[in-house]
Amino acid sequence: MEALCRFFNVTAASLAALFAPLVPLVWCVTVFMAVDFATGVAASRAEARRAGRPWRFESRKAWRTVQKLGFVIMSLGMACMMDAVTAGLFAPGLARLFGGLVCGVELWSFLENACRISDAPALRWLSRLVGSRLGKEVER
Repeated sequence: MEALCRFFNVTAASLAALFAPLVPLVWCVTVFMAVDFATGVAASRAEARRAGRPWRFESRKAWRTVQKLGFVIMSLGMACMMDAVTAGLFAPGLARLFGGLVCGVELWSFLENACRISDAPALRWLSRLVGSRLGKEVER
């Protein structure tokens, strides 16, 4: 029984050590997605108010965001495993690269939502700049 307990403890510690570098990245992606979700809700409400329509919160859209966050976290975990297990075979920092791509897309979406809320020309210009910059980085 003691050997089994040691085995589970070592396994849990090994998994924690494998995924330890992911904690700040997961928090960063979670914050970006939460801010994008909040501004998306605000943009939807602002558009409904402008059109004179009643607005209501739809939980299915919220669950879609939760599902997307779950898939992103799983993908980050898989990229982290590729970084750790196949050291040297793939580009280093694959998890950070993927996390940066997700955060870039969420930033772009946040800027689009901000344009829908405020209709400021500076936000439109910044949204186009981020979109073109993100497109150039992905093409590389």
